[in-house]
Amino acid sequence: MKAQHGLKQDLGLAEAQPYISGFVGQSRPPLSVVPVDPDVSRASAIGIVLHDFSLGGTERIAVRLANEWAETGRTVTIVCGTESGPLRSLVSPRVKLIALDPVIERGFGSRRKLGRAAAKVFSRDTVDLVFIPGNFHWQVVPALARLHGATRPRIAVQLSTPLIRYDRGRFHQQIYNRWMRWQLRGADATISLEDAMTAQADAILRNRITRRIRTPALERAPLASLPLDPANRTIVAAGRLVAVKGFETAISAFALLDDPNARLVILGEGPLRETLQRQAEQLGVADRVELPGYVACIRPWLDKAGMFLLSSRYEGYPAVLIEAIAAGRPVVATRCTPAVEELVDRTGFGASAPIDDPAALADAMARVFAATPVCPVQMAAAVSPFGIENCARDYLGMFDTLCAG
Repeated sequence: MKAQHGLKQDLGLAEAQPYISGFVGQSRPPLSVVPVDPDVSRASAIGIVLHDFSLGGTERIAVRLANEWAETGRTVTIVCGTESGPLRSLVSPRVKLIALDPVIERGFGSRRKLGRAAAKVFSRDTVDLVFIPGNFHWQVVPALARLHGATRPRIAVQLSTPLIRYDRGRFHQQIYNRWMRWQLRGADATISLEDAMTAQADAILRNRITRRIRTPALERAPLASLPLDPANRTIVAAGRLVAVKGFETAISAFALLDDPNARLVILGEGPLRETLQRQAEQLGVADRVELPGYVACIRPWLDKAGMFLLSSRYEGYPAVLIEAIAAGRPVVATRCTPAVEELVDRTGFGASAPIDDPAALADAMARVFAATPVCPVQMAAAVSPFGIENCARDYLGMFDTLCAG
């Protein structure tokens, strides 16, 4: 598999351009964002559509933003297909929750059905703007866009995962581009995670409606970073146990690491649990590989770690990477996202390796363990702009601009 992002691919669109067809440059000026006026809340009522409260990063960030917006005095309503999922307990009492009846579980055609049901809710309980929290939920946009008159809210859509994936190939990428344009044709604004994604979205959508806003990865009062013990050989990774997270590569790399004191802890749950356990047994490292399952908060595990490992095949702008740096833990990561170059390679906070290359990943881990650690306080300060207060304020600035236009 080709790397999703190389060092040259991280910063621009040039290498991706052959995968984008038909961009003719008929674009309007970029969205101009004004500061939030505390006396005139233009997006007073904000709606969010969620399928459920499963363990995805999209859902976690959507709940985090909803709570923060409600804390600032906005009226926030989440319309969900079902209240099921462990993240439900994180929703603030200040956030209004409307669970559809009958429930809409995930399945074939469920997102289009969710969109139609959400449109009915918002035609009755009108809002100024609806926030669509990620790529998975894009299919709800067309139904919302068909609302008319005073019931038609502004629609802001989050771009949460890479738009250009080199494993698709040219033909399938072109199909994806057309599908994306069709789903988002009614969007008033789209929100990217990094600069290259902004350029890609403008090209695919043939309209300059995209603005980058940082990932709101850190809570209001982040914990202070604990000192790093140079002798600590605990490696922590986290995510759903699915193929895209590359945990099989992580285990293979760990088995190549010449360090009998090292242990690997993979936090998360998913369908590949038994496969990963068998792999660890076959490679003779089962006694040093732990899979504790889902944890509500990763920070206590990071505090006990000597390194954070990101082994994914592709990512958007992973919040967990920011959380690891905020905890003052060095990072070894595959080049699965531009965030790795921005937050790891340029800063010296760790090392990177190609995707699906266990030997290179093992070498990177060995080099980071041997290196003099960076000051945890310095690492935490570098990612402070990713705090929820700053990021939520940027979202509200965009929303207010949309509703004022």
